[in-house]
Amino acid sequence: MPHVEIYTDGGCEPNPGPGGYGVVLLHPKKRAEISGGFRLATNNRMEIFAAVAGLEMLKQPCKVTLYSDSQYLVKAMMEGWVATWKKKGWWRTNKERPENVDLWQRLDRLCETHQVEFRWIKGHAGNLENERCDQLSMAALRQPDRPTDEGYENKTESEAVLPAMQEGDPCRKSSTPVMKQKPRKKPKGEFYYEYFLWCPKCQIAYHVEDAKRFIEHLPF
Repeated sequence: MPHVEIYTDGGCEPNPGPGGYGVVLLHPKKRAEISGGFRLATNNRMEIFAAVAGLEMLKQPCKVTLYSDSQYLVKAMMEGWVATWKKKGWWRTNKERPENVDLWQRLDRLCETHQVEFRWIKGHAGNLENERCDQLSMAALRQPDRPTDEGYENKTESEAVLPAMQEGDPCRKSSTPVMKQKPRKKPKGEFYYEYFLWCPKCQIAYHVEDAKRFIEHLPF
């Protein structure tokens, strides 16, 4: 498996605002550079997009060391943030998806093809390849007729609704498959739940609306 080094950088002026990214790929037999920009984006999106663009340059599975001055990107990949979101069906909480989920999904798929190690480097600290990436990204965001970043301008993650949990789905805390259980207490009040979903690891119970049953009270 060939080993390559990829340097990436991205940014906007202002943030949010016109965005650009730059990539330098170092292969044993060649060096390559790419850059691009969007009419409206954020610093974080451009940092992630730069990593996506760099990995998409590869024509075969590779062992990759990817350098970025974005702690947001490096920590998300190396400290398991993205892996956790993926286990939860790409949800960060019960009500919110991760920001930039479209790019995290693209990056995750690429990391299934390649063996990627993300390393943080300090920006504007004299690293020649990092400085080159910065130059590429700044030049790209100043180009005319930049395309639309559809994932940012037309994002739908804030409008998404968390699907109802079903038996066998991962627990939202431990990722252990949940089991269907029947309540032991007799029903009382206006309604009861015919069953609930239970995590055997962390002992959390989830009520399911489909299991909700209303009690009909006689008029006498």
